[in-house]
Amino acid sequence: MVPQNAQHNGGAWAKIEQDTRHYVKRAKGNVFVITGPVFTDAGPRIGANGVKVPTYLYKLVYDATMQKAWAHWQQNRDGESVGRPISYQELVNRTGVEFLPRNAFQH
Repeated sequence: MVPQNAQHNGGAWAKIEQDTRHYVKRAKGNVFVITGPVFTDAGPRIGANGVKVPTYLYKLVYDATMQKAWAHWQQNRDGESVGRPISYQELVNRTGVEFLPRNAFQH
């Protein structure tokens, strides 16, 4: 759980979560979903304890049966809309994190 812009959480992010649930329900096998924050030095802090607010949020979806993955990348702000997902490799490039094992895409 991280602080999230209320307009974003109830709008674009809610749509992404709904679309992801629908995909998982239709999938033929295991689907793994990893959601997380990305903090930057420019990100604000809130509250008396100075809790850091993430600048970006991502949701990685990996369909193990189809061996395909994509990610939603959103700025944590008012006015964000749902755009086309980015590739798994683009998410790795942006975060510096290799989320899936190397053999995740081998047939």
